[in-house]
Parts: sequence; C-alpha cells; structure tokens
Amino acid sequence: MTEHDDHAPEDDDAVIATELSAAAFADLLVGYCLEPEPGDQVLVRSTDLATPLLVELQRAILQRDAWPLLRVELPDQTAGFYAHARDRHLDGIAPLQLEEARQAQRSLSIQAPEDTSALADVDPERLARAARGRQEARELTLQSRWATTLWPTAALADQAGMTLAQLAAFVSRATFLERSDPIRAWNGLRDFQARLIDRLDGVEELRIEAEGTDLTLNVAGRVWVNSDGRRNMPSGEVFTGPIESSATGTIHYTVPSSPAGVDVSGVRLTFRDGEVVEHAAEVGGDYLERALATDDGARFLGEVGIGTNFGIDRAIGVILFDEKIGGTVHTAIGRSYPETGGTNESALHWDLICDLRQGGRLYADGEVLQENGRFAKL
Repeated sequence: MTEHDDHAPEDDDAVIATELSAAAFADLLVGYCLEPEPGDQVLVRSTDLATPLLVELQRAILQRDAWPLLRVELPDQTAGFYAHARDRHLDGIAPLQLEEARQAQRSLSIQAPEDTSALADVDPERLARAARGRQEARELTLQSRWATTLWPTAALADQAGMTLAQLAAFVSRATFLERSDPIRAWNGLRDFQARLIDRLDGVEELRIEAEGTDLTLNVAGRVWVNSDGRRNMPSGEVFTGPIESSATGTIHYTVPSSPAGVDVSGVRLTFRDGEVVEHAAEVGGDYLERALATDDGARFLGEVGIGTNFGIDRAIGVILFDEKIGGTVHTAIGRSYPETGGTNESALHWDLICDLRQGGRLYADGEVLQENGRFAKL
C-alpha cells in the first residue's frame, strides 16, 4: 500500500483561507461547475441564509451573459408546506415548477438550513409521497447541467460540532478554495480518479470487508463515473451502479446519516440476490423502515461509490460531504444513475457510508484496492 496518490495534488504555494469567500466560491461554482453559455437560464435554489453567496452568483452568472433565476426559500417554508399540503401538493408538482425544470439549461441547489431538524417530525410517508410526486422534475433536472453544494450556517455548524468559522474553513478546504488555484486542484483530483477508474474497468466483483461488514457486489459491464466536483461541490468519488441482483452479504454503515433532519445511525443491511432481506438501525429504525418501503426499488442498491477527497477528514452530518471522505465507501439504496448503466428505479436515493480507515478493506476481483483508507498504488 502507498500513500502517494490518496489525495488531490497540493499547490506548492497554497494559502490557507481563514474564512470562506462568497465571491471566490461563486466563481468556482459558475466557472467550473455550471459553465453557462450566453442566454442560458440558470436556476439557483437556496435559503435566505445563503444571501452572500446568492448575490455573488447573480454577479457571476450575469458576467457570463446568462439569466440568473434565484429561488430563495424563507424560514419555515418547507416545514409549513408539509404541515398544510393537500393530496395534490404531495402527489404532484406545480405545472410552472415543472416547466422551469424542463426549460432551465443549468441548475444549482445550495444547502443552507436554518434548522437541520426542521422536518424531523414530518411523517416520512408524506416526505416519500412528495419525492415520488416530484420525480418527473428531478429526472428533467438530471438531464441538464446541474450542481449541488452547501453554504455554512449556524445550524450546520452546530450539527458538525464546530463553530461557524471552523465550518467555513472546513468547507474551504473541502472545496479546495484554500488553494491558490482551486480549478487546478480539481483537475488534479480528476486525473487521480481517472487512474482509479482505469483500475476498475473490467473488474467484475467488489468486496467490502470491515468489522460487521462482508458484502460483495457485481459491477461487470457497468460504467464508472469520475465525480470531479462539477456536479457535487465538493466532490471526490468514483461511482457506478452495481448489477441490481448482485448484492450479497451484510454491511454495517458506521457513519451516521441525517436524511430530512432525522438522526439515523448504526444501520445494518443484509442483502440476498440484490434485495434487502434484513435491516436494523441503532438509531432511526422507523425512518429506515419507511425509507425501504418507499417503493419496490428502494430495497435494491442503485450506487456504489468510493470516497477520494482527503480534504474531508471527518463526518459533519451532511451526506454531500460525508460520502466523499477519503478512505470510505458508500452504497445507495434506491435510484440508479442511468449513465452508470444501472436500471434500478425508485423515488429514493439514500447514500449510506462505511468507513474503512480503521481495519477495512476494499477488494477488486480479489485484489486489495484500498486498506485502512489508503489506496494501493494505481
């Protein structure tokens, strides 16, 4: 095993940022993730807590001669929706909102919650119905150029056990904004991940092994995607869709998860012929039960991913970041991404993370690809 290639190349003259620059972040998101063409309509969704970033995004999009369409959520808006929505609101989507998804050439979603547990008391069945009702809009968005990211808020900092300044510095490191040339750094990570994909091409069987975990997956003929920050910012993973009937064994997800603000941890899933046949959670078992009942596809895997971003060295309770931790693997129950060749359909896509940094191994056709969070030389 070697440690040479386990993170993106460092800039020799990298300068550690003391805070997150909204202007620099906007330039990275627009110039690297979205790259709008003149006349493009760019949908940007977040909350009013992301105002500094939203204002800078408007500037950066206008400078590209594109149309910034800012959709800003108010405090308590989403919780109020679920409290008062009738059947038509849960099982469908407003025609104008669907048309926006159809016509927008670019879209950006920014997590910036005021309360990370705002939806914790919402009946999971109402959340699942809304997810199914919005599926057409979601699929339209996935067909265009899209990206998702996060802007630090006090609620996210509290969830991560950090001060707001510490979280801002963490986000800056995770997105490579502390480097003198962030885009160069992302290009370097892309090159490393390309070598990892070259190693994985032609591999038929993956095996994940750790305490409480022994899971095998077949990925023969599936396409590995180089997630290089253009869609998820930050990113740092390669992923594919396993053969839907292949998952066999048990996996213990050691990184806690907080979907819809509900604490879920200690999840164990046992698979037979690709399907979840046993499930348990130390915390959040009711949520897990309901998630698996979302639809027929929710009990099958739609993704397996390998985290490569060693700028993210700890979990903060946000899947966007946690699934990219260098030295982890994750699988997602539910929807596959079509570009991988995966065919599983579901309104659910829930990434669950297994940390391999202390005693774990990932095998590719019987050969160790990663051990104790470190990659074999590629």
